[in-house]
Amino acid sequence: MTPLVTFLVLTGFIVYATWAALQNAHYELGNYLSPMYSPVLFGDSTHAWFGPRPSFWPGFIPFSPAVLILWAPAGFRLTCYYYRGAYYKAFWASPTSCTVGKPWKVYRGENSLPLILQNVHRYFLYLALVFIVILSWDAWKGMWFANPATGAEEFGIGVGTLVLTLNVILLGGYTFGCHSFRHLAGGFRDRISGHPVRRCAYDCSSWLNLRHMNFAWCSLVWVAFSDVYVRLCSMGVWTDFRIL
Repeated sequence: MTPLVTFLVLTGFIVYATWAALQNAHYELGNYLSPMYSPVLFGDSTHAWFGPRPSFWPGFIPFSPAVLILWAPAGFRLTCYYYRGAYYKAFWASPTSCTVGKPWKVYRGENSLPLILQNVHRYFLYLALVFIVILSWDAWKGMWFANPATGAEEFGIGVGTLVLTLNVILLGGYTFGCHSFRHLAGGFRDRISGHPVRRCAYDCSSWLNLRHMNFAWCSLVWVAFSDVYVRLCSMGVWTDFRIL
């Protein structure tokens, strides 16, 4: 049952994320920006870093700011140690479960192409850490609203603010609990008792690592919901209520 649920959830997320990324619309609402489009490197958006779509973009390829950046967080999840065990079982039954036979006669493991490419996970971690900083800045910007009367930005809290902030918290829990981050924090040392800062970071990462599966699924679902929230508010289907 677990592999089936994993298959359905991951397939549903991939289908939705692909659809949302190709829309190139309704990914922002004032100070809110969908995490699936952040950062907006190029695009017709007030959040764009480098202006509109570049002139060199091939006309036969649909343009979307999300296409330029989603490969990084997708690569981080795809090569994640936890997700490997989950989708190996769910998508190609390798194996379906412990002590349960698999349909393949030969098991090559991760020692040859294409699965040997999973070893780039540690490098995707570095990119994921950059995204945590960017999404944290987006959550901060989500706390500042333009005053209709003066045009000046004022501090406030909306439902969207909470959605984007919780998104960063869940992604942070997932990223900082990553096995590679745990190793980076201090796991590569034979003894960390003499390095109190590294020891603290290692212990915190270990605590998150014990809950890695929970953060992995919660953050995946919440990223999708964050995009849905911004999208539906931008379309006028939902109303973003101001709390403060």
